Amino acid sequence: MTTLSRFRRQLLAAAALGLAAAGTAAAAEPFPSKPIRLVVPFPPGGPTDIVARPLAQMLADALGQQVIVDNRGGAGGGIGAENVARSSPDGYSLLLGTVGTHAINAALYRSLPYDPVRDFTPIVLAAAAPVAVVVHPTLPVRSLGELIERAKRSPGSLNYGSAGNGTPGHLTGEMFRSAAAARTIGVKSRTGS
Repeated sequence: MTTLSRFRRQLLAAAALGLAAAGTAAAAEPFPSKPIRLVVPFPPGGPTDIVARPLAQMLADALGQQVIVDNRGGAGGGIGAENVARSSPDGYSLLLGTVGTHAINAALYRSLPYDPVRDFTPIVLAAAAPVAVVVHPTLPVRSLGELIERAKRSPGSLNYGSAGNGTPGHLTGEMFRSAAAARTIGVKSRTGS
């Protein structure tokens, strides 16, 4: 059995147990007795949606009940998170929360229409997304150290892409820029400099 298969089975078991516990505590009828709504707090086609769709199908197969993906984008995930926070706590509305909805937004906005800790019960870690630094092959750098040195030699000549202000990609890029400027990134070029 592959690690991915084992992870999928563990994920489904944890999610099914969490949903069943929520459902039986909230209702006398067997859980689930109606479709479950999985709210993705971002538009269709993005990374969170790409995780949600196979997860919804796996949960539907495991629970024997339809799981509907409901994209509610806007406000850095805040609209979808608020929608689930205000829904009945019966296990039929789930949020595919992210670092944005549960950590970044709390620091970014003066007030949120939901409490990231009080209004949600974590069930399972569904995915993790590593961050990679890549450059176009025509850029003559072959290491992180060379990239930093090039940026220092030509300030303002390099750009990076992100999904927008306050997103994990944006904040990671700014943290990287700040650490490189302060020389707190302990990287060496391939030449050892």
